[in-house]
Amino acid sequence: MKIAIVTGASSGMGAEFVKCLDREDCGELWLIARRRERLEQIAAGCKTPVRIMPLDLLDESSFDSISKELEAAGAEVAWLINSAGFGEFGEIGIQPIETQTRMIDLNVKATVIMCNVVFPYLERGSHIVNLGSGSVFNPLPYFNIYSSTKAFILQYSRALYYELKDRGVCVSVFCPGWVRTEFFSHTRDNVRRSPKSYKPMTEADEVVAYCMKKAKKNKQFIVHGWFTKTQHLLSKLLPRRALIKIWLGMLTDKES
Repeated sequence: MKIAIVTGASSGMGAEFVKCLDREDCGELWLIARRRERLEQIAAGCKTPVRIMPLDLLDESSFDSISKELEAAGAEVAWLINSAGFGEFGEIGIQPIETQTRMIDLNVKATVIMCNVVFPYLERGSHIVNLGSGSVFNPLPYFNIYSSTKAFILQYSRALYYELKDRGVCVSVFCPGWVRTEFFSHTRDNVRRSPKSYKPMTEADEVVAYCMKKAKKNKQFIVHGWFTKTQHLLSKLLPRRALIKIWLGMLTDKES
């Protein structure tokens, strides 16, 4: 049975990926997220059969459950969308260590484990899409942990592309800028430094449709939007110190 798997499927970009995949030729959509009620609501709008998997990817036993389901279904994973993740602003000594490690575990560890779990079920023509960020192109003080986790995803995905290329599997890493999602309900405003504004803000349906279009063309590195593409270009042209200075100038400083 040909299936598509979406992590972080209960909201934001994950939910938009579900809508796009509902228009693809998949036998089943497997939706993974913590909130069963939200998954049920999204599943109700799909014409493709849906398997709801209310799992917390911070709990390693969740991956055993997914592996067993894949084996029992005799699945062929046509699409794996690793969309689960979160980010918070903060600085060392103030940002809770638990918050930092949760970001690392969900953004990095869960993505790597998911790729390994589905590996035996990938066939020629399968796709993996890992969600990166426009924050990957240079170090970002006060957004350090999140941007560093996404920098890992960028390098991991680009290397994995070549590992799986001969197998006929395409690995894409998608790097959008600010996207209007629940991401901003997790970032905290009561921190010393955070962006003065989140502009330009793009819509989740627009960026996900763009990503799917490029992924179908087997693009390994997908950047959306003029602002993020400019960031990428500047990261090649300017010294790192200058880039960090520009970033710091975009932040508030509530103690100054």
